[in-house]
Amino acid sequence: WCKMSGNGNIDEGFYSRQLYVLGHEAMHRMGTASVLIAGMRGLGVEIAKNVILSGVKSVTVQDQGLTAWEDLSSQFFLKECHIGQNRAACSLQQLSSLNPHVQVSAHPGPLNEDLILKFQVVVLTDSSLDDQRRFGDLCHSKGIKFIVADTKGLCGQLFCDFGKEFEVLDQDGEMPVSVMVQHVSKKPLTEALQDQELLIMNDFGKIARHKTLHLAFQALHNFVKKEQQLPRSWSQSDAESLLAMVRELNEVAQLEDLDEAAVQSLSYTARGDLAPMNAVIGGLAAQEVIKACSGKFTPLQQWLYFDALECLPEEEDRPAESLFSKQSSMNKMQSTSRYDGQIAVFGSAFQEKLERQKYFLVGAGAIGCELLKNFALIGLGAGEKGHITVTDMDFIERSNLNRQFLFRSQDIGKPKSEVAAKAVCEMNPHMKITAHQNRLDPDSEGVYDYNFFMGLDGVAAALDNVEARVYLDGRCVQHLKPLLEGGTLGAKGHTLAVVPHLTESYGPAKSSSSDAIPLCTLKNFPHRIEHTLQWARDQFEGLFKQTPENRTLSHGDAEALEILEGVWNSLEGMATRGQRPSSWKDCVTWARLKWETVYNNDIRQLLHCFPPDEVTTTGLPFWSGSKRCPHPLTFDPNNVTHMEYVVAAANLYGHIYGISGTRDFTAIRNILEQAHVPHFTPKSTVKIHVTDKEMEEDKKRGSDDAGELLYLDGISLSYNMSRLDCLCDDDSNFHMDYIVAASNLRAENYDIPAADRHQSKRIAGRIIPAIATTTAAVAGLMCLELLKLVQGHQKITSYRTAYINLAVQYFVLSQPSRPQDFEVSNSSIPPQPL
Repeated sequence: WCKMSGNGNIDEGFYSRQLYVLGHEAMHRMGTASVLIAGMRGLGVEIAKNVILSGVKSVTVQDQGLTAWEDLSSQFFLKECHIGQNRAACSLQQLSSLNPHVQVSAHPGPLNEDLILKFQVVVLTDSSLDDQRRFGDLCHSKGIKFIVADTKGLCGQLFCDFGKEFEVLDQDGEMPVSVMVQHVSKKPLTEALQDQELLIMNDFGKIARHKTLHLAFQALHNFVKKEQQLPRSWSQSDAESLLAMVRELNEVAQLEDLDEAAVQSLSYTARGDLAPMNAVIGGLAAQEVIKACSGKFTPLQQWLYFDALECLPEEEDRPAESLFSKQSSMNKMQSTSRYDGQIAVFGSAFQEKLERQKYFLVGAGAIGCELLKNFALIGLGAGEKGHITVTDMDFIERSNLNRQFLFRSQDIGKPKSEVAAKAVCEMNPHMKITAHQNRLDPDSEGVYDYNFFMGLDGVAAALDNVEARVYLDGRCVQHLKPLLEGGTLGAKGHTLAVVPHLTESYGPAKSSSSDAIPLCTLKNFPHRIEHTLQWARDQFEGLFKQTPENRTLSHGDAEALEILEGVWNSLEGMATRGQRPSSWKDCVTWARLKWETVYNNDIRQLLHCFPPDEVTTTGLPFWSGSKRCPHPLTFDPNNVTHMEYVVAAANLYGHIYGISGTRDFTAIRNILEQAHVPHFTPKSTVKIHVTDKEMEEDKKRGSDDAGELLYLDGISLSYNMSRLDCLCDDDSNFHMDYIVAASNLRAENYDIPAADRHQSKRIAGRIIPAIATTTAAVAGLMCLELLKLVQGHQKITSYRTAYINLAVQYFVLSQPSRPQDFEVSNSSIPPQPL
């Protein structure tokens, strides 16, 4: 098909949503890149998962380590039966199944120079500073793109060096004002360690903390080198030792504001391995791999530190070192809890609280899959009293597989919620999940009623439209339940935590009327490709989808009469001047006449009413500004777009009457030679509306056609006619063939630049661009807020609203807004006795 087939084509059915983010050119470049990912603990597997889904040529995962209990807290492809076995080898089968177009292999041996030189991109996770320096210098000298990613507890680190010759071919993926190629110069890691100016800020209340963490991570490597272990969980003595090392490094760095509390917190939690942190850093790191392979988007320049230390218990609730003494002694023996990586940060009491939670997840698509993965790893609802309810009314499609990583090709056609629930129960057999296929709306309030909501601890929204978000937000506000909300649009994402009485809710839907295209623009005055595509989709639905009853709804008598006359014609055979076909020849003839009507006759009628030299009552040219003066087209059987319209329209028309067609251009041209195209003369009696207001006023006036309308409306529609719903993702059904050709021909009428099939499909299909990296990062950010909610944080300063754009290093985390206050009375009313 495609990727890995050697013919250079891209499997658009698999990569469709990602293609709208990256484009074909970037995807072709990615298809030639080989990537090495070193380290297969939680962060490494997260990066590997996202990179494999993206569609590079090959991924090799390297790790000499053996699976331990603490790996299960964040490594979602390892199971209890893998304890004691090589992490890379045990992950291989699951990683390979993510994308049939990517070659995936495991290297259980050591990381060395000979291995690294085989790849275009190298990613180090869970690595020593010595290895980072050594391999970073090697990659820089050989032109190999080099990335370092690391998480320690609630702190994460990311570094990129794409070499001196790297070029950015598209800065941000937005529509460019002008064509631009940008050269980006990079320093190797050894030099960049000394440059504080290369830190990318993401939480502007933490500037001092980010600069401190740059030193603290270096000090942490020195601590491990000296002590042969990470600092012990919540050990005050180890924290003091790490802080002393940071102070020593600062004698050179000369930071004016050293965040010593952050250093201590890093030391307390460094042994932790948290799934949400790995999801965030893993999503960001994988996006940098995609940039390195494709030249698409602006790379990180060069350091990024991210922390979620606000997740820690508030001061009075923080665990004491004594609570971890038992676990410290266990570390010397054999650990036996799959949540050890999390207990190292929050303690066992919080783990038990997580397992008792009852949560409702709405949506099991891309974000829903990632949330369920995180729920399973952290143990949300995995105890005897815990439970997860997930609902999603959709079924799995092939285009889902590129980013909804819990699904495989054998799951196509099955309910998303059921397959996702089963997949995460395999990750964590202790999970208790009930899967529903209900739409969340007023019709399902009998299921999700007062008792259901009052039995919940919280709700997570993984929805793809504003209306559903607003409805769910209202239900949560009504029942005083916290809500986690997140969404993505290509490389952009946002997250929001709604805490009752503390933060602002999602709120009512904002009016989208400004996005609506005026009807008169669609009918007569298009000036953008979006207008012609919407017109083409409307044509499709009017000709091939709508039932006769629906075609007259909301129309005035005159327009309804015109429509019903068309319906009558479609029921009468062509022999009696109707339009009902009896053969494939009739279908081709109908398509040819429809072409003549919309691309020649209708345009000639418009120009008859408003000639090219028409002026307004004020003396200004009528055809000016956004009004493009059109020109009629002349049918040419040798013009590919002309023929594509006829082929698609004829096949669709034949389908609704049960007549089989063909794609054979030669056979269709032979039929067209015999088609009679009537002469057309524009009429002076035709009125064309210039504004929507004129159109509405004419509708209100009505007409004298009511009697004939009643007659036509009473015609018996006993003919067996099929109706088509527009399925833009199916390239075999002529739907997009028709819409693309119809739109581009109309664009030619108005001298509007045409759109290719890929762009047309996105616009006409109202498809939301999506990529796995953004989805993973957004779900990780949501789950960090979840950790705060479960602990019961009541300080608004603990919570974060996030806005990210992985294309341009835009990561903004801010304190959420407080709920709006309402004054219900300007006087005080004392309580009344009962």
